[in-house]
Amino acid sequence: MTFDRRRVLAGAGVAAVLAGFGLPLSTHDARAQSADVAKVMAPAASPLPQKVIGSADAPVTVVEYASLTCSHCADFHTKDLPELKAKYIDTGKVRFIFREFPFDPVATAAFMLARCAPEDKYFPMVSTLFETQKSWAYSKDPAAGLLAVVRQTGMSQAEFEKCLSDQGLAQKVQESARYANAELGVNATPTFFVNGKKLSGALDIATWDKELAPLLAGK
Repeated sequence: MTFDRRRVLAGAGVAAVLAGFGLPLSTHDARAQSADVAKVMAPAASPLPQKVIGSADAPVTVVEYASLTCSHCADFHTKDLPELKAKYIDTGKVRFIFREFPFDPVATAAFMLARCAPEDKYFPMVSTLFETQKSWAYSKDPAAGLLAVVRQTGMSQAEFEKCLSDQGLAQKVQESARYANAELGVNATPTFFVNGKKLSGALDIATWDKELAPLLAGK
């Protein structure tokens, strides 16, 4: 999915969710660039508390920028991340940081709902939203679709409405995308930074093996 600054900057986006949005999709091949690691890890890069899985002592840090309305991101999270997690994250080799990069108000709202979940439910909520993406992201009434999904996780309608009325949260979620686009050159999702090396596109486990092997040699 490609970045459209006008959509991200179009207000807090909550009211727009109720109207529904068409979501443009495009496919991106993996391509590598270098990035300033200090900029990737700067406090401004993450306006909200970092969402991290894996050991803080891992020799490799992977940062992912994703949009919850991105089909390629959903493919990665449902098909490839479980194997990456079992092989590299759970074994202490990779620290994985997930950052919001909403392309549109619907994605902003979905990320807000994940942020409003209890701390230990953030990643399960993100996983559920990716798994059910087709039922809400591309529907005529995405707000109703999102409500149906989050109610299955235990969130009430009152909590849902309160969460989506938090303009400060909406702005912080969107600020993550603004920074990544302006400072890191992120314009597609998913985009990964592997110890500072930028990779764009959906990466299968064979590609991850190739990228991580030289970084983990002898470790």
